[in-house]
Amino acid sequence: MVLSKTSSESDVSIHSTFGSRYVRASLPRFKLAENSIPKEAAYQIINDELMLDGNPRLNLASFVTTWMEPECDKLIMASINKNYVDMDEYPVTTELQACLTLPMISFDMQPFLPAEIPATILPPRYNRCVNMIANLFNAPLGESETAVGVGTVGSSEAIMLAGLAFKRKWQNKRKADGKPWDKPNIVTGANVQVCWEKFARYFEVELKEVKLREGYYVMDPMKAVEMVDENTICVAAILGSTLNGEFEDVKLLNDLLQEKNKETGWDTPIHVDAASGGFIAPFIYPELEWDFRLPLVKSINVSGHKYGLVYAGIGWVIWRNKEDLPEELIFHINYLGSDQPTFTLNFSKGSSQVIAQYYQLIRLGYEGYRNIMENCRENAIVLREGLEKMGRFNIVSKDNGVPLVAFSLKENSRHDEFEVSEMLRRFGWIVPAYTMPPDAQHVTVLRVVIREDFSRTLAERLVIDIGKVLHELDTLPAKLSAKMSVSCEEKKDNDGTVLVKKTALETQREITTAWKKFVMAKKTGVC
Repeated sequence: MVLSKTSSESDVSIHSTFGSRYVRASLPRFKLAENSIPKEAAYQIINDELMLDGNPRLNLASFVTTWMEPECDKLIMASINKNYVDMDEYPVTTELQACLTLPMISFDMQPFLPAEIPATILPPRYNRCVNMIANLFNAPLGESETAVGVGTVGSSEAIMLAGLAFKRKWQNKRKADGKPWDKPNIVTGANVQVCWEKFARYFEVELKEVKLREGYYVMDPMKAVEMVDENTICVAAILGSTLNGEFEDVKLLNDLLQEKNKETGWDTPIHVDAASGGFIAPFIYPELEWDFRLPLVKSINVSGHKYGLVYAGIGWVIWRNKEDLPEELIFHINYLGSDQPTFTLNFSKGSSQVIAQYYQLIRLGYEGYRNIMENCRENAIVLREGLEKMGRFNIVSKDNGVPLVAFSLKENSRHDEFEVSEMLRRFGWIVPAYTMPPDAQHVTVLRVVIREDFSRTLAERLVIDIGKVLHELDTLPAKLSAKMSVSCEEKKDNDGTVLVKKTALETQREITTAWKKFVMAKKTGVC
């Protein structure tokens, strides 16, 4: 039944969205529409299109949190309209979050800290999350000393801020010594996340990368120290490589760098990129020395939205002490009320993620975080053992790092990791396949990140589905790339006369025909 124009326009609020003209009309995609549409129609159309996204819980490519408790979801929605930078307007929210060093005022923080963390005397504002994390990382804080750190939108911004602090401090020292200060560099492994490359390019710092090699997919501390020179503003170590989850040996790096500094008279520091591992190591590897217990570690970044167990949009950077953050990088504003120090790359942003981080810190404490990280580790072992039993994969990841499983096919001449990744999507799983950085770029791996909401049941289900994918791939013709690699091979007789020479087009036609036969056999049940 078609509604009259008058009825449709006058009583639009009572009509079904699917009975309206909005579901049959093509909406503008790149230009603002001339007319408004009902809120119900706008919601339905957008919601329907979003159904085509993958399931976040089955997105095993991501380290980022995809589940939080309903109580925290309520806090997030209740604070989504609060601006992070309006400190005078939202004083309680400000107290929960993070800012920079301010004059000391006695204040007992024990009620907000896990029982294992000793009471620290802190100012009543700008302190809770940063100081909890600083204590977690063994920052050398005195009785009346507050931590120096700031909340960010993620580890990328945190790394930019830490890198700027290193660069400015190095430049100041070079200027004071009357030496050139125009060619700073950072030493990292080739396995660093792209944000380090962004920092180097955006802020004109040379990135000196220690190359990887097959079987060793993290930065070699000895090679890293060899690359350090007088222009090195810091060496960046990773606690939890994106590629295989492995923790780099920060303790060895610290020891080797101390020796070189003593020999050369330099003072090259270390930054630890603990985006993934910063909320893991303190709870299940407490004896591991990677943090401020090491004297050359001057700053650490961590992602609250990874194993800090908060939705995307929160990171942290902590400095060892206030001397490691040059004062000239801190801006002071007063047009929102009282004097407010700020050191960020952006300005306005929502407060909900900071509040969510505080919720997790007081809700879970040491006990909760430890239990969750142990569960993640155990479920990673279940997945790894299931893959090993198949006998088809090499395990590239390590057990003593971020809970993930990185693996590659032992034999990939007919079908490769990219095909496994693509076929797993049919079961709903999102498992990335990628090549390693230089000089291990010939190695291709699949990676499954084990997050809080990935249960043993899901791990066992994934093993079953990977087995199904392998079985189906075994029945398929060889991959196109394998066929194409021999598509122009010539067949010759004994005296060298060319008998057959296939073109790439002919080979592609053969593959298409083979696929058609395979699909038809599937449909008819004759295989």
